[in-house]
Amino acid sequence: MKKANYIINGIFAIAIIVLFVLHFSGGKSMKPISYAHVEGDSTYQSVLPVAYIRTDSLLKNYGFFNDLNEASMKELENHRLDINQRKLKFEKEVQDFQQKVRLNAFITQDRMNQESSRLEKTRDELERYAAQIEQNLSEKQMRMQQQLQDSVIEGLKLFNTPQKYQIIFSNIGTDNFYYVNDTYDITKEVVDFLNARYTPVE
Repeated sequence: MKKANYIINGIFAIAIIVLFVLHFSGGKSMKPISYAHVEGDSTYQSVLPVAYIRTDSLLKNYGFFNDLNEASMKELENHRLDINQRKLKFEKEVQDFQQKVRLNAFITQDRMNQESSRLEKTRDELERYAAQIEQNLSEKQMRMQQQLQDSVIEGLKLFNTPQKYQIIFSNIGTDNFYYVNDTYDITKEVVDFLNARYTPVE
């Protein structure tokens, strides 16, 4: 709850600073306040040079994110299949070993110990392999997230040229905002702009 209060207070503080600068700058260093008709209201209200993007909606509709996500899911599924197949093979070897022990099929105790040691080594290698795959996927996921973030930020810089907005907020669901007028929502515009710039890799 305290975190939410800090966020809300931060937003109010930014809004007040923007209003203060706009009022006392005389329109020299920043664009003047634009005016837009707010639906359902017969009057014209001032619109601050700020906007927000619904991040969940942006990601859902951004082609680059969907392609990255699809590639990531396929890779994860392939690795999961590979590891499961290795586990099944190992489990079969363990079952065969246990069956031989029950049937007293090993000629010598040393032969049984050798097979037991081999299975232990195989198990350790399988665990290390699975851990390494998980680490590799995690690192790749981080790189993909950075790649996506860079793509969105660079796209926003172009979208906001010439500068229309001083601040562009991001929110997921109702996080950060309890209520915001739809006038400030530029999600669709940004998604359309980003998708127009994106060329899928065949």
